[in-house]
Amino acid sequence: MNIKPLADRVLVLPAKAETKTVSGIIIPDTVKEKPLEGEVVAVGHGTKDEEMVLKVGDHVLYGKYAGTEIEYNGEKYLIMRQSDVLAVLG
Repeated sequence: MNIKPLADRVLVLPAKAETKTVSGIIIPDTVKEKPLEGEVVAVGHGTKDEEMVLKVGDHVLYGKYAGTEIEYNGEKYLIMRQSDVLAVLG
């Protein structure tokens, strides 16, 4: 990964949105609910006041409006502060 988050930020690869059909009607991407979970793919070093507790490979839950969406090599990621992450999944 060529993106290295700074300070207490993490780079998350969101889980793919599920494609649902209703009676043969395919719901377009613009209407689908964004997933609220993903995998941490890069982490910063933390700050002197807050150590980095997340690590690469963690599956996390985050808030609906957390982070900033970026696109790199055709893949969409979210970059957010560690404090925006709500929980680490099992």
